[in-house]
Amino acid sequence: MSTEHPYERLYRETIPSVVSVYVTPDDRSQWGGSGSGFVYDETHLVTNEHVVGDADEVDLRFSEGDWRVGRVVGTDPYTDLAVLAVEGLPDYARPLPLADANPAPGVPVAALGNPMGLDGSISAGIVSGASRSMPTGNGFTMPDTVQTDAPINPGNSGGPLVTTDGAVVGVNRAKTGDNIGFAVSAEVVRRVVPDLIAEGRVAHSYLRVRTLDVSPTVAEANGLGETGGVLVVEVSRGPASGLLRGCRDTRRVRGRDVPVGGDVITAIDGAPVDSHEALMRHLLVETRPGESVTVDLVRNGRERTETVTLAERPAAPKRRERRRWGRRQAPGPRPPRPPRDGRERHEREREGHDGDGGHDIPVN
Repeated sequence: MSTEHPYERLYRETIPSVVSVYVTPDDRSQWGGSGSGFVYDETHLVTNEHVVGDADEVDLRFSEGDWRVGRVVGTDPYTDLAVLAVEGLPDYARPLPLADANPAPGVPVAALGNPMGLDGSISAGIVSGASRSMPTGNGFTMPDTVQTDAPINPGNSGGPLVTTDGAVVGVNRAKTGDNIGFAVSAEVVRRVVPDLIAEGRVAHSYLRVRTLDVSPTVAEANGLGETGGVLVVEVSRGPASGLLRGCRDTRRVRGRDVPVGGDVITAIDGAPVDSHEALMRHLLVETRPGESVTVDLVRNGRERTETVTLAERPAAPKRRERRRWGRRQAPGPRPPRPPRDGRERHEREREGHDGDGGHDIPVN
């Protein structure tokens, strides 16, 4: 009778598909760094955009010590995903399957990768929450994020978060404190990565509206009979101009000035919208620029439907300073490929991502 622990089996079956990603400087003025990635298909790997930065090529080390050069074929700052093209993968490096849906809280998971330069590492935990939202540092809040208590340390970025059956539920990205880590969901990977492979970029759709969840306080201020939906606070010049209405006044309720008078979005393309995250998730995962969506809303107490043609979100602005919280390498001559034991001393540094509500989330 086998006494192999489930995580032993998981490690044995998945770690051959996990790589250490090394970004080396082109000149003495630049920083290098390291992170993680995993095999997506027969010729491509997935990692984080903040791991590869502005690099065109990176060094990859596989679990049995084989080296390859990865060519960066596409990056998406909005979802912090990047794709690497690799020729001649080792025979043992097989694609990891993506999970069909977000995991439920409590599901056991493991984070695989290269924390602190210790390649081939595994850390275990559970899914603490699903469908979270997380700022990505360029005015965009990414929905559909998986929260976990599995330790995610500097260098884990870009590695897979997997269930005990080896399915990828997320790409490790960030932590906000002890036992609170986040991963880009498999659903977002499924939407973004094919476009990165085919086009080198991803076109994201947006409405250009600012919204507020309809809580009891917001509902009372706006004379709504029930909570649910999102209140349109502001409509910027763009696809929704003239079709959706924002708030023009405030009303004080229980010591709080609450925006009033805007449309309340209740559904988009028939999918219920009960929060800003639900609206963002639908736009990110289910739509593309140029498509028309139906928006069900309540205006002045009456239900109505508007059809809006989505615009393309502008290219993400360049970060003020590109930093990688995690493994980074001081400027100097281009070094040889790192040794297997990963003993180099890389400084650790955090990158704060300003998001809605003033969140500040460091990335690994």
